[in-house]
Amino acid sequence: MHRKTRKLTTMSPWARHLVTEARIAHLATSTRNGKPTVVPICFVYSRSLIYSAIDEKPKRTTPNKLRRIRNILENPHVSLVVDEYKEDWQRLRYVILLGTASILTRGKEHGAAISLLRKKYRQYKTMRLKERPIIRIKPLRAIAWKPLRGRN
Repeated sequence: MHRKTRKLTTMSPWARHLVTEARIAHLATSTRNGKPTVVPICFVYSRSLIYSAIDEKPKRTTPNKLRRIRNILENPHVSLVVDEYKEDWQRLRYVILLGTASILTRGKEHGAAISLLRKKYRQYKTMRLKERPIIRIKPLRAIAWKPLRGRN
């Protein structure tokens, strides 16, 4: 097993590649009292920041009432897991990003995040994301793991 905890600026090339190229991640948030929630998200990694849209896929409530949004407003500490599963367990790997999140609702950074997300996900090209919140994550630490070569 090979696991390293590093500041984000020293993330290994394979870990940075995984975070940049992955199509899905799992975002963990919690209430101020520590009640956790984990949801799969689409995201983009740019300039050491993560952005994720609250898109137009059907939701049970309005964007601002979603548990992940309420949790971030109560407790900005988040964890994001980006992983790759293969039946060949020598090819398993993951990166956990620990950081803080905020909600963008307008402005230059909000618009830039939408542009980046639309480049990565064709589904976003026709969605009205300008009226919707964007989750902004500032990773502070990265925990990267992959098997050591030649070991089970």
